[in-house]
Amino acid sequence: FSAPNSKNLNTARGCAWSLNIMKLMIMTDIEGVAGILNFEDWCVPEGRYYDKGKRLLTEEVNAAIDGFYEGGAGEVTVIDGHGSGAIDPELLDERVWLSRGHYEHIFPWGLDVSYDALAYVGQHAKAGTPYSQLTHTQGFSFLDMTLNDISIGEYGQLVLCAMELGVPTILACGEQAFAEEAEALTPGVVTISVKQGLLPDGLDHLDEDAYRSAKLSACHRSPKKARTMIRAGALESIQRLKTDPSSFQYPSLTPPYELNFALRQTKDNAPRTERFEHPDSIIGAMNLPFAQ
Repeated sequence: FSAPNSKNLNTARGCAWSLNIMKLMIMTDIEGVAGILNFEDWCVPEGRYYDKGKRLLTEEVNAAIDGFYEGGAGEVTVIDGHGSGAIDPELLDERVWLSRGHYEHIFPWGLDVSYDALAYVGQHAKAGTPYSQLTHTQGFSFLDMTLNDISIGEYGQLVLCAMELGVPTILACGEQAFAEEAEALTPGVVTISVKQGLLPDGLDHLDEDAYRSAKLSACHRSPKKARTMIRAGALESIQRLKTDPSSFQYPSLTPPYELNFALRQTKDNAPRTERFEHPDSIIGAMNLPFAQ
C-alpha cells in the first residue's frame, strides 16, 4: 500500500491509475460550515451536537467532491484538518481518500507536486477579522500571524505552501469573511459563502476565553442550500482549472521568509510575540514552530 501522496500510485493501484487523471486535495475545518452555531456544542467531542456537526461538515465536503468528479477529477484526498477531528468516515463519499493526522512534517499536510489543485471546505476567517464567526488562527489565543508582513490565517498557512509547490488553490468555502480573506490572498479563487458574522471585531484587549465567547453571532444559509452552492462552486472551479489555470493567482513573496506570531493573554501566558525565519522556503518556515 502506498500513501495518497506517494509518487508510486500507478504501481500501488493498478493500471487504472496509469491514465492522466486530475488529482485534488480538499483541506477541511468545521467552524466555517453552515449550521455550526458555537464551539462548545458543535466542534469538540464533548459537545452535545458534535456528531451532528461532523455530519454537516461531511455533507458539505461530499458536495464539493461531487462537483469535482462531475468536472473530471480522477482522485481526491480529503484532509481532516480540525483539531479533534470532524469528518465522519462512514458518511464520506466512497470515491475519495481520507487523511487524518500529521505527516513527518506537518506542512504541507501531504500536498506535493503530484496534485493538480487545492481546495478548502468549512473554513473560518483568521483572527481579528470583523463580521466573522468562531474567528481564530490555530486557536483563540492568536491576535495575528504574518508571513513577510502579510497577515494570514489557517488558509494562508497552507495555500502559501501550495504556492511554493506550484499547486493552484481553486475553491474556498466557508463564512463570508473567510471568502473575502481568500479572494484577497489568492485572487481568482472560486469562493462560496455559507454564513456571515454579525459583529465587528476590534477585540485585541480580550483574553483567549473572552475572545472565543465574543465571536458567536452569525446568520446561516440552510445546510441544504449551502451544499448546492458548494457543489456548483466545485464544478466551476475545476472547469476553470482546465480551461484557464492562470486565473488562479498568488501573492508575490521573496526569501528570506519571516513568520511572526502575536498572541493574546491566556490563562497561562501574558501577551507575547514569536518570530521564526527560514532562508529560502515557505514550507520550512511554517514548520519551524513545531520544531521547538
